[in-house]
Amino acid sequence: MIGKTCIVRTYSAGVFLGKITAQKGKEVTLSNARRIWRWDGAATLSQLAMEGTSKPEGCKFPMAVEEVFLSEAIEIIPATAKAIASIESVPVWTA
Repeated sequence: MIGKTCIVRTYSAGVFLGKITAQKGKEVTLSNARRIWRWDGAATLSQLAMEGTSKPEGCKFPMAVEEVFLSEAIEIIPATAKAIASIESVPVWTA
């Protein structure tokens, strides 16, 4: 999966979209990583990774970070170009 942009679900840190730069067992490092805090317009993470969101107004995706280390990755799904474009088009959520 190195070099692929994927949706990564973790045990306790949540869900992220980012490019995998390193992976060893459950440890994954992502670059240009955006947390998928809340999504709408996709029934599952699998659908989100394949199609993106059909309801960007219902999503809460904070700003991307340059790099994040995730120690408990439990699911990694490669994202399609369509899904990546959809997720990246969601406005940055701030509080």
